[in-house]
Amino acid sequence: MHEAIGKTWLEVALNGAWTRARQPGIPVSVDEIVAQGIACVKAGASIIHVHAYDESTGQQKDDAQLYRRIIEGIRTKVDAIVYPTVPATGLNPIESGSTAENRYAHIEELAKAKLLEWSVVDPGSCNFSHYEDLQQDKVGFVYVNSEQDIRHGLTLARRYGFHPSYAIYEPGFARLGASLHWRESCPDPIYRLMFSRGYAFGFPPEDYGLTAYLNLLDQVAPGCNWMISGLDVDVLPLVPRAVTEHGHVRVGLEDAPFGCESSNVQLVEEAVRLIENAGGALATAADVRVASSADALEESA
Repeated sequence: MHEAIGKTWLEVALNGAWTRARQPGIPVSVDEIVAQGIACVKAGASIIHVHAYDESTGQQKDDAQLYRRIIEGIRTKVDAIVYPTVPATGLNPIESGSTAENRYAHIEELAKAKLLEWSVVDPGSCNFSHYEDLQQDKVGFVYVNSEQDIRHGLTLARRYGFHPSYAIYEPGFARLGASLHWRESCPDPIYRLMFSRGYAFGFPPEDYGLTAYLNLLDQVAPGCNWMISGLDVDVLPLVPRAVTEHGHVRVGLEDAPFGCESSNVQLVEEAVRLIENAGGALATAADVRVASSADALEESA
């Protein structure tokens, strides 16, 4: 699966669901998101991950038309893989009794319009407990992805030919994700290894944690495409090893420590410097499509 040996994919996650209360520098309006996405691609990113926002409230809004404007706005100016999120319990309002079909409705609408190459499908559930909240005895929340929801996301991936982007918050996410991918026979997932300093899930961004994940992936998903990322974390110290291990990198204000003073472009520029210093060559969006066998998207159209 690593056809483009030596080429490192660089993804930038522009905003996340944090709102400006936790991450003041994130883009919120469609115009801001598009402008920053274009600038990040010109700086070296080939993949853009976004959360759409209601500009009047400053809250995440998973609306297909908003995402369409963002995707088309970026891709009319630069070549990039641009993909949206899905609503998450605890971070976004989700109506009681919401079904998998409700949660992925905007994904299916975008996929029908042939605008999706990737989509978030997170294969597991876990506690989101922040250390600062724990010190004050504030209760966190459970990030819920039922097996029914996961299977529905993978069914859409198979039907419309897009790649699932798996956020691996805990080792069990990789095990379940690999098993369900085999069952659903959809395009190959990207395993996004989630590290954190601020949250108590998974591993901190330490070498032993990356070693554990890579050993597990060798067993359950040998040869898969994977990248380092996380939430409320600086993963840049792991970049040299990721490059030498033929992995990939995600940065951006969604993932960065809360209150980050760097811009998305600056985070991309620093990641580019580290990738190149480690002997890596940056992949273009076309390189990523080839390496991830994204031509299945065209064959299914």
